[in-house]
Amino acid sequence: MEYTADGPALIEGPVELHMPDGRVVRSDRFLVALCLCRRSANYPLCDTSHRRTRRQAT
Repeated sequence: MEYTADGPALIEGPVELHMPDGRVVRSDRFLVALCLCRRSANYPLCDTSHRRTRRQAT
């Protein structure tokens, strides 16, 4: 797995993710970008929303 401080985690696919609400998210891609910033409209998969908005400092 590889990731940047404000970008996605890149993992080798295919993947099957079991979400806390019971959903199962599948991707057959050979490289899958998982959202770490929670700004993606396609969460838990990254849609590059982290590029459009900056995270507020905590």
